[in-house]
Amino acid sequence: MALNPQKVLQGNIRINDSMAHFHNKAHFWGRLTLLMTILASLSAPLYMSFIVGAHPGWGPIISGLIGYAGFIGVMWVIEPITYYPILGIAGTYLAFLSGNISNLCLPCSAAAQEAIGVENGSNKGEIAGVFGIAVACLVNTIVIVIVILGGSYIIMMLPDVVKDAFNFILPAIFGAVLGQFAFKTPLYGLIGSMIGLTVLFSPIVSFIKIALCVAITIALILYMEKLKDKKG
Repeated sequence: MALNPQKVLQGNIRINDSMAHFHNKAHFWGRLTLLMTILASLSAPLYMSFIVGAHPGWGPIISGLIGYAGFIGVMWVIEPITYYPILGIAGTYLAFLSGNISNLCLPCSAAAQEAIGVENGSNKGEIAGVFGIAVACLVNTIVIVIVILGGSYIIMMLPDVVKDAFNFILPAIFGAVLGQFAFKTPLYGLIGSMIGLTVLFSPIVSFIKIALCVAITIALILYMEKLKDKKG
């Protein structure tokens, strides 16, 4: 049965309108919740500084800010750019609100998209990613409450070999995410791994290594994709 081009066009228009409405709502609630979180985070130090009278002085505050920004400030720009293609608009707001992006939100978003077989950056992929992140944040909150209430007792009961294994959790997550995406395009996975190893063992300032890996990998793969398009 032949498809009616007019109906297909109307369906695409409805989908685009629905996603535009979804993005508008995501921007509204995302900005509102982030603003509320910022105000809540500042309320305690502002109360201690100006109500209780325990202000440490602007010198130590500015010095601490400069020192911290010099060490981690580049990630404030790199992380949103790096994670956005997988997280999407709503997922980015949710992930940066809840935290644990690289070791929780990103893998869960990728796993949700992989589970239903959709591409990163697509409308279905973004919706699936949001559900994955939302469920992960809910489970994480429940686990955190349990750990807070009885975590120290549980950890004391664990054998030393299990405690030592905690140091490998983050590398294992990154390796799993790399393997998941490299399975689709093994060449690009190999290129990213080689670039990462080269930058890692290069005499480069440590705080720009991640940014450099991301920039070089993206630039090289985009160049290879353009070569493919020209040949095609």
